Amino acid sequence: MNEPAPYQLDIRKIQEFLPHRYPFLMVDRILDITGPGPLDSDESKTKIGIKVRGVKNVTMNEPYFTGHFPDLPIMPGVQIIEAMAQVASFSIYPTYMKRKAEFDDGFQCFLVGVDNARFRAPVTPGDVLVVETEVTMSRSTMWGFHVRGTVDGKLVAEADLLANILMSRKGSKTVR
Repeated sequence: MNEPAPYQLDIRKIQEFLPHRYPFLMVDRILDITGPGPLDSDESKTKIGIKVRGVKNVTMNEPYFTGHFPDLPIMPGVQIIEAMAQVASFSIYPTYMKRKAEFDDGFQCFLVGVDNARFRAPVTPGDVLVVETEVTMSRSTMWGFHVRGTVDGKLVAEADLLANILMSRKGSKTVR
């Protein structure tokens, strides 16, 4: 049996990394994390170009479908953006795993900006939303991402996100 690539993550590994839980965990699988250089490097400039692909399986059991909309269930745009942000946070996964012992409480990722958001087609129950993210900027704790969502290969949403990603060092309140 072939071993999975180190950055193909199932739901158990996702839950070890992300603090989110039902009903706000919006990632079911990380398909891959790739980059132009060493993924676990500490240098900010090597982060530009890191790509992450993840999956959100959309089911009728999602709590927002009871009201959005009862007769025409459509995944809300803010939930699509949240799924994209959660997938994008895995850009730091290789570095975090390499240095995990140095940190007290894991990491925190705060979405601080959404620009150029476009929703091109509805996402409905039964769809598999594939999220593709790419790091476009990394300066200290501020990270920029271009994100895209597709269903059956068709572009359904895209945006540019800005996030503040913090990792707390043991014995210090300093974050990096």
